[in-house]
Amino acid sequence: MEASARVIARRGVRGLRVEELAAEAGVSTALIYYHFKDRTGILRQTLEFINDRAERYTRERAAAEQLSPVEELRSTLLLELQDVPEVRENSTAWGELRASAVFDETLREDLARATLVWVHEIAELLARVRPMATAPALAAAAERLIALLEGLSMRWLSGGVPLDHARSLLSDAIDAEVARLGA
Repeated sequence: MEASARVIARRGVRGLRVEELAAEAGVSTALIYYHFKDRTGILRQTLEFINDRAERYTRERAAAEQLSPVEELRSTLLLELQDVPEVRENSTAWGELRASAVFDETLREDLARATLVWVHEIAELLARVRPMATAPALAAAAERLIALLEGLSMRWLSGGVPLDHARSLLSDAIDAEVARLGA
């Protein structure tokens, strides 16, 4: 799965070739097809892998530090904007999968489900910060923060905005959403 995320991040979904994936992973193409059946299976499993990996580098770190609810929210979101290889790779692969979902209905459904889970997780963190906020308000705030994070991530990765500035913009947005939910 690491090899698949690397290849997608480097070549995009349309550039994903099973032969290149097999070479990157150090296995045969037959083994790739045996485990994943087809290209759609590879994409689904890669999406699941990058979601799980993101969970590890955000939630586990935040939980280990015993943060307040607002600090945990901030940490969880800002850890998606780190200049480390696995975060860069995850963010790039996520962006490639999202772009390809425009043309691939199956992938679109998988991404919609993954995004919904992410929105729910961020809404839960927001609810710990603002327990009196309504569920629709929490979900809307989570969606706005995630959409901003995805956009800032792509802008940072493509050189359109410096990392520190992207992190500052996201941090300001977190403060604004928390304040809005408290109003």
